[in-house]
Amino acid sequence: MNEESFDRILFLAEPSLHEPVLVVALEGWIDAGLGANTAMSTLLDTMDTELLATFDTEYFIDQRARRPLARIVDGITTELTWPEIQLRYGTDGDGADVLLLIGPEPDFHWSDFIDLVTDAASAFGVRLVVGLGSFPAPTPHTRPVRVIGTAPAASAHLLEITGTVQGELEVPAGITTALEMGFGEVAIDIVTLWARVPHYVASMSYPQAAAALLDALASVGGLTINAMPLRADADEARQRVDDLVTNNPEHASMVRTLEASADEAEGTSLGEELPSGDELAEELERFLRGEQ
Repeated sequence: MNEESFDRILFLAEPSLHEPVLVVALEGWIDAGLGANTAMSTLLDTMDTELLATFDTEYFIDQRARRPLARIVDGITTELTWPEIQLRYGTDGDGADVLLLIGPEPDFHWSDFIDLVTDAASAFGVRLVVGLGSFPAPTPHTRPVRVIGTAPAASAHLLEITGTVQGELEVPAGITTALEMGFGEVAIDIVTLWARVPHYVASMSYPQAAAALLDALASVGGLTINAMPLRADADEARQRVDDLVTNNPEHASMVRTLEASADEAEGTSLGEELPSGDELAEELERFLRGEQ
């Protein structure tokens, strides 16, 4: 990394870490049901973390697209809270070291951002990077949330754990995809976990997706993570969706069709039971157009 690029990150601590797992969930790209956001918030709530580094907001963030939050007391402007990309460190339930990359997805200079993150990961001996995401899919809310993975070729062995989509798929990419390619080039394993959220609830909070992501993160990363805070929320969300579906015959029929498709695929491998790339692309495009 050149000296000018190094100025774009400010390290605030020098912890001694042992082969940490780096978890990435940056806001701004596809996050159906707020699965990734809720999963990361749960990690922050259940782990004691410290700030390790911040990134140059002026260089990476569009201030008009992501405006600072003003605090006004009795007409007096007292504070501006600027959007910030942070790298935090902490431990899981058994004391294993974990790094968390949080904040808004960079608006500018993705290549420089990738270099900074991969260099920091190398410096702290990161053994695995796990991205979190969720997308709308033709799946019923009455079945468990499935999680699939994407990875660069060098980390393809991780997809044997997560399962993935079969066939070819082209969709707009978020920063996590760029990180996949960057970490692939520096020989650090990386996988992005994607929760499949029923397309008809993709615009509402769906804690089932967050719980599934944390369970998958624990499995693929060998971590001890407490997802229990999400269980009660998931039960309440399930009841709300049940009520909505019951009161709409058209929705009830759609759910029965999705259930039949899911049940027909039961017993096959995870990759085989997933819908095709074309089906997933169609649902994603509908979500981005706000038609879910």
